[in-house]
Amino acid sequence: MSILKRPLVTEKVSALNEKGKYGFVVDADANKVEIKKAVEKQYGVNVEKVNTMNVMGKKKTRYTKTGILSGRRPSYKKAVVTLAQGEVIDFYSNV
Repeated sequence: MSILKRPLVTEKVSALNEKGKYGFVVDADANKVEIKKAVEKQYGVNVEKVNTMNVMGKKKTRYTKTGILSGRRPSYKKAVVTLAQGEVIDFYSNV
């Protein structure tokens, strides 16, 4: 089971990348210490701080011939990792 599922690539997180902060979708059971160790191991950087948040899935409704279908997108846990001064992660070089 992997702690880091995928990096977050959004406009908001891309703006934070310039300040040394990077976003990841992580396993819902992972804690800050596990996330820090996983990022340091996978990307070879020093992590100063980890902020986590649980994101509720968006409510979605679809109108069909047979009626209204409603449900939710899956919920997930998000982590914003602050790196040591001067360190960067290049997501596109590891592909």
